[in-house]
Formats: sequence, structure tokens, C-alpha cells
Amino acid sequence: MNYSILDFLQLIGSLGVFLFGMKMMSEALQKVAGNKMRDILAAMTSNRVKGVITGLLITTIIQSSSATTVMVVSFVNAGLLDLVGSIGVIMGANVGTTFTAWLISILGFKVSMGALSLALIGLSLPLLFSQKRIRKSWGELIIGFGLLFIGLEFLQANMPNIQENPQILNFLHNYTDLGYGSYILFLLIGTLLTVIIQSSSATMALTLVMCANGWINFDIAASMVLGENIGTTITANLAAMVANTTAKRAAFAHFLFNVFGVCWVIAIFPLFLKGVAMLSVSLGIGDPFTSTESVPVALSLFHTCFNVANVIILIWFTNGIAKVVTHLIKSKEAADDAFTLKHIKLGLLSTPDASLFQAQQEISHYAKNTLDMYQQVVECLHTPTKDFEKKFNKIDKLEDESDVVEVEIADYLTKVSESKLSTENSQRVRAMFRIVSEIESIADSSLNVAKAIGRRNEQHITFTEDIDERLQHMMAIVEEALSVMCHNLSLEYKEVKSKKAYEVEQTINNYRTILQQEHLSAIEEKKYDYATGVVYSDIFFECEKIGDYAINVTEAIKEIGTN
Repeated sequence: MNYSILDFLQLIGSLGVFLFGMKMMSEALQKVAGNKMRDILAAMTSNRVKGVITGLLITTIIQSSSATTVMVVSFVNAGLLDLVGSIGVIMGANVGTTFTAWLISILGFKVSMGALSLALIGLSLPLLFSQKRIRKSWGELIIGFGLLFIGLEFLQANMPNIQENPQILNFLHNYTDLGYGSYILFLLIGTLLTVIIQSSSATMALTLVMCANGWINFDIAASMVLGENIGTTITANLAAMVANTTAKRAAFAHFLFNVFGVCWVIAIFPLFLKGVAMLSVSLGIGDPFTSTESVPVALSLFHTCFNVANVIILIWFTNGIAKVVTHLIKSKEAADDAFTLKHIKLGLLSTPDASLFQAQQEISHYAKNTLDMYQQVVECLHTPTKDFEKKFNKIDKLEDESDVVEVEIADYLTKVSESKLSTENSQRVRAMFRIVSEIESIADSSLNVAKAIGRRNEQHITFTEDIDERLQHMMAIVEEALSVMCHNLSLEYKEVKSKKAYEVEQTINNYRTILQQEHLSAIEEKKYDYATGVVYSDIFFECEKIGDYAINVTEAIKEIGTN
């Protein structure tokens, strides 16, 4: 057999060029699309049909069903999409990914793209060195497109020649005439290859090249395509391993959807293939069972027919799929108030825009947890002394966890800032650093309030009814300020209205001034002793600090909106 290790490495290198081109093109498309993908995804999932159309459009645009499904998992994790809505998007992503196969089969096999690809790369080279981000992204897109087809030509050129190496064909023939056994075997091979390569498009390209070179017949290639549909679900499931329960369910729904589709198609496989062959002939493509030249395009047709038919069948059962995955994946999340990462556990997404949206959701979650912590501190004011220590220990633990979360979010933002960011995104990152720091300061001051209440208990100080009412009122205003802050953080930053935040902050400052003046008068008139006055003033001054931190958060958000 005249096939050396060098020949094999050239084949692997060809696959590497193809994969790099696909990755470069996909990431550049996502950069060009920017926030539009997120806006489309958020706006067009109000019903299952819109969800399918959205998934189809986005996957067609960014040329990666894996990227779409990972994005869907992260949005479910962030609470932007519900489980039922995410299933519709995933269905659409499966149809959208068939566009890649058509692109490869028509241009890659019907037209010689090698010379044209080099010319495109040459023309786009100036764009790559442009100072404008959008132009540079377009340059990366075109170069990625060119590398994809150069890699495909390399794949075709470096596939072993069957006439020179008949042993290969004989080896394959040993496993291609086993009926359903062959279908199952090559289905598993397609699944395994996709899991290893982590790209159904690359596996599809390999399958198309094998067909074009006569390695395998149409029916065997079709069974490999079915396997690729299962293998491509692994990426989203891996991403969901560290996500919340709902995100895990969305990823598993993708797996169930594809597995169910493969099962029903395999059950009627010969009949389904005949139907595709008849459609292929009627469209002028040719009979894939008799014409080797028509196999690549017919295989793309099979891929599309399979995914479209599967969507048509299962789109009516999205609620049922949601119930099944909910039953299979039980919620193991503790219903406590602990500070934990909820969104950025998934890591950086493929573009800075998507990553910053994920960071925004995490910061909003962090702020809500801080509000919950503050509310527990407010409860301490009237907690019996015998129960106070247990409550204080919990608050102290929450403050420690808040410090950890602050560092984790800051580390994530640092990683995002290492990417090439637009001016707006650079401003957004700076503002987010400030916001996270201010929220952590709120947790610090909340703990200080709890410590002051603890000193009151240790010194056996009893607040008068008048002091108690004033502190309750101050704490209530501060809680309102934190609620407004959390609401502002939950909005798109450019939509934030700061008027309410400033009104509450002014109310806090005015009331602090009143309490300070009354406190000084009360000390002079000896309405309460000095020790009581120290604890009392410490509490309302610390509450006023919390109000300052809250308005600082809103100001940081407004800085983004005005740039």
C-alpha cells in the first residue's frame, strides 16, 4: 500500500486548514453581526415558529449550529430565554446548519474555488490591517471563506487514491453490505468523528469528499450524516455542564431532538432515501444511487430534508419535549441566598458583545444577591439577641462570598478586555469594573451595619421607640435605592432612566442630615447616652454610604449610555 505517514499528516493538515477557515469565517460573521444576533434572538422567540425561524437565520448567518446552541444555552442560563423558546431556536439551528453543506457541495464540487479563494484572500488583505473594527471583521470573514475552500481542495487532493490503494476500498466494502448493520456502524462513525473534530461541518466535508472519490455510496454517506447530527449536540451539552438546571435541560433537549429524528429516519431509511433520490432526479441533480457526480449535492438535499422533516414533526411537541427534559433532569440547585456565579460559568462566548451581555446578566444577579443580603441585615435590627449570632454568621459568610464573586467577575471582564474591543465596548468594560466594585462595597457596608447591631446587643443597649422608627425609615429608603439600582442593572444600559435613582439618593441624604442634627441635639440634651448614640449614628451613616454606592452604580451605567 503506497500511503505514507506524510500523506496521512497532509490529510490531517488539510482538515486543519478547513477547520481554521470555518472557525475564522464563523467568528468574523459573529463580529460583523454584533448585537444584532442577540437582539434577534431576544425579540423573535415569542412563539415556536418564530423561534425556529430565528435559529435558522442566526445559524445561516454565523455558519455554526454549535455556536448558536451554545449561545442559546447561555441565554437560557441568563434567563433571557425560557426552555420552550430555546427548543424552537435549536430546531431552527439544525435546519440552518444545512446551508454549510449546500455551500460546500455546490461551490466546492461544482466550481473550482482554489484559485478564486486565493484571489479573494488577496483582495481582502488590506481590510485585515484596517483600523476600523468592522472592516477588519469583513476581511477576516472573506479570508476565512477562502481558507475553507482551500482546505476543501487540499482534502480532495490528499484523500488516498482508490485506484492506487484498492485495499482501502476492499476494507470499506467489508462493512458496507451489512444492511442495517452498515447503517448503524457508519452512523456511529459519523457521531464519533463529529465529537472528535467538534464540527459537524468538517465531518460533512469529509463525508462529501469520500463520496466524490467513490469511497462510500450514497446510503452509507447518508447514515454518516445522521451520526453527525447526533455528534453536533455534544458541544452544547459540554457547555451546559457548568450551567444551571434550565440550561442543562435546553442542551439535552437538543440531543433528544436529534436522536429522535435519527431513530424515525433509520426506521424507514431505505424508503426515505428513495424519496430523496426521486426528489434529486426531479430537481435535475441526478440519481445518487447511479451517478457518483450527483452524490454530494444529493447528500446536502438529504441533510436538509431530514432536518426540515424533523422540525415539521416535532415543532408541535415543544411543550412535551420541555416536560420530558424537566422530568429527566431534576433541579439540584439549592434554594439559598449564597453568592454564586450563575452565568459566566460558561466562560467567554465567541464575540465580545455576547460575552459582555453575559457579564451584564451576572452583574445583575450579583446585585440582586446583594439586595437580599441587605434585607437580611435589616431583619437583624429586630432579631432576638439569642438568635442574632446565627444570623450574623450567615451575613458574614455572604460578605466573604461576595468578595469572591467580585474577583471572579473582574477576572472575566479582564479576559474580555484582552480581546480587540470597540470604543463602546471598552467603555462598557470600564463601567462594569466600577459597578462590580460599588456592589461589593454595598455588601461591605451591609456587614458593617450588622456589626453595629451586634455591638448594640453586646453592650445591652436598647433603642428607644423613636430611634427604632427612624432607623427603620432610613433602612426602607436605602432598600428602595437598592431596588432601583437592581432594576437599572436588569435593563439594557442605554435604556436606563436615572431620575428615580437620584430622587431616592437625595431623600437618603436629606434624611441623613435630619438624623445627624437630631442626634447631636439629643446628645447635648442627654436624651440617650453616648454609647447608644455611637451605635445609632454608625448605623445611619453606614446606610447613607450604601445609598452613595447605589447611585454610583447608576452613574456608571449612564456613562455607557452617553457614549
